[in-house]
This record gives sequence, structure tokens and C-alpha cells, in this order.
Amino acid sequence: PGNKKTKTGRLWVYVRDDRRSGSKEPAAVWFAYSPNRQGVHPQRHLTGFSGILQADAYSGFNELFRDGSMREAACWAHARRKLYDIHVRTPSETTQKALDYIGKLYGIEASIRGKPPAERLRVRQEKAKPLLETYGAWLRAKLQTLSTKSDTAKAINYSLNQWGALTLYCDDGTVEIDNNIAENALRCVSLGRKNFMFAGSDSGGERAAAMYSLIATCKLNGVDPRAYLCHVLTCIADHPINRVDELLPWRVAAHLQNPPQPAVPTG
Repeated sequence: PGNKKTKTGRLWVYVRDDRRSGSKEPAAVWFAYSPNRQGVHPQRHLTGFSGILQADAYSGFNELFRDGSMREAACWAHARRKLYDIHVRTPSETTQKALDYIGKLYGIEASIRGKPPAERLRVRQEKAKPLLETYGAWLRAKLQTLSTKSDTAKAINYSLNQWGALTLYCDDGTVEIDNNIAENALRCVSLGRKNFMFAGSDSGGERAAAMYSLIATCKLNGVDPRAYLCHVLTCIADHPINRVDELLPWRVAAHLQNPPQPAVPTG
């Protein structure tokens, strides 16, 4: 770094984990590498996908929502963080009240975690939606009293500009209030960055993404990553390539918990 002999690559993470809405489907994480942060990469990654994508407000995702095949769900953790950072530096009645509103939204979510989508939707419509309407009206009124250049006004505008995407979760019981599941999956990258800062090349970045995908998926499924990799590397050479899906972490979890015992000779 500093000698212009390195470049910064990018890792994108996509997570499927609906267990908080009562799903029994196994959770999965996919990391994808790219040499830059251009929006064309998520567009390529999600070719053919339709449904709801929950993410931060990165402008590179905007093209994904243009034709209506994909709907945007925004992240309340990001909206809260902008207000919280201001509150830590210069606490005020405005930032405190905003954080209290968001805290109540999270309290509602805690009460329905793990419940079926229909139940989550019912509670959100009954409790969260009216609270959001009150909070939204309060934000708009408070904005009129602030300088447009103030940090608090910018934080409020962030929420209001994303309001449709921030409130979408109240209309779908499978959607989360934030994208913290994906944020948590990225922690392994942040924690390891000081120990292995360089991927070496674009191909190295792609290999790193593949390994991160397996390791993070193991963690979400309660599988020890080291035990899983040892098992796969031991048996993959003789495993039929058209049945490689049998080696996915959730499919070998039971084998790792109850490994075959060596035969004991008798005489």
C-alpha cells in the first residue's frame, strides 16, 4: 500500500437465512469476488433472481429494482447507526427520541422472532405499522426545524429517502427488519484482514470467496468449519462430480456429529 503496487478488490456477500420466520430450509452464504465496486457486479450475480433483496442503500443496487422484478427492503440498522453516531458525539433530545422509536420497532421484532410469516405479518401490521406512521410524521415535522446542512437533518433524510424500502418488512412476514445477517457474515473477512491482507491476484480473490462461502455456511448451520473441510478434502477425490451437492455443509452435518467408527477386529 502506498507504492501503487496493490489494488483493492471487493467481496460481495449474499445470505439466505429464513429461520427467523420459522423456515426449516438450511441457511446458506455466498461470497463473490470482483476487482472493483461497480454496480454491474451485483447485477450479474443476481441475474435471473426475482423477489425481495434486502441490502443497504448502496446506489449500485438501484438498477436491480428498476424493472420491478426485484423489490428493495432496506436496513433499519443502517438508519439507526447514522443517528446513533451523532448521538454519541453530540446527544440531543431529537436523536434520543429517534433512537427510542427505533428501539420500540426492534422490541416488536424480538417478540416474534422464529414465528411463522403469517403471525409476524399480523403483529407488524397491528403494532409496527402504526408506530412507523407516527415516527415518519415526527421525522418530517422535526426536519422542518433543522438546518438542512446539519448532521441530524442528513440522518433523518437518509431514513425518509429510504422510507418505502424501510417499511416494506411490515408487508411481508418473511422479511427482516435489517440485513444484519449479511453484515454478520462479513465479520470473518474483517477479523481476518490483518492476518491475511492480500489475496495475491484476482484468481486468489475468487478462491478466497469460495472458501469464505463454505466456512460462513458451516457456521450458520452449526457445523465446525475445520471438521467439515477435513471431511470434504478426504472424500472429494472419489466423490461423483454430478453429486457434489451431497457435500454441502448441511448435508454432511449429521455425518460430522456421528462419524463412522473404525471396525474393531474380533477373534
